[in-house]
Amino acid sequence: MNSVTLAESLGGANDFLLHFLSAVILVLAFSVVYLRVTPYPELRLIREGKVAPALSFSGALLCFVIPVASAIAHSVSLLDMVVWSLIALVIQIAVFLALRICFSDLCRGIAANDPAPAVLLGVASMAAGILNAASMTY
Repeated sequence: MNSVTLAESLGGANDFLLHFLSAVILVLAFSVVYLRVTPYPELRLIREGKVAPALSFSGALLCFVIPVASAIAHSVSLLDMVVWSLIALVIQIAVFLALRICFSDLCRGIAANDPAPAVLLGVASMAAGILNAASMTY
């Protein structure tokens, strides 16, 4: 039986904290960028109890976090994780911009609390996020 001491178990704590805190900073950065790209006041609408902006933002946020988690699991260094996370950020912004071009009333619908465009955006974000995460397994 292999006996592992508490000190040995906590040996990776520094790397854990470094990756976790970096991921939190990246999620905050993604949120700031995404909220600036969307032309409607997403947080205000969410505070007012609007479901559509909450659905679309939650989908984008969750589907940014999935590739970040994959980057943490598969990267060879902290810099590698940050680079792949930034690629995930660009992809999520691109999904929003592409849908905005394809559906001219997407933003108006979400701002008006129409769940259909919000669900479409959330699912498209999810599809991109899952594919992005899966592609990071090198």
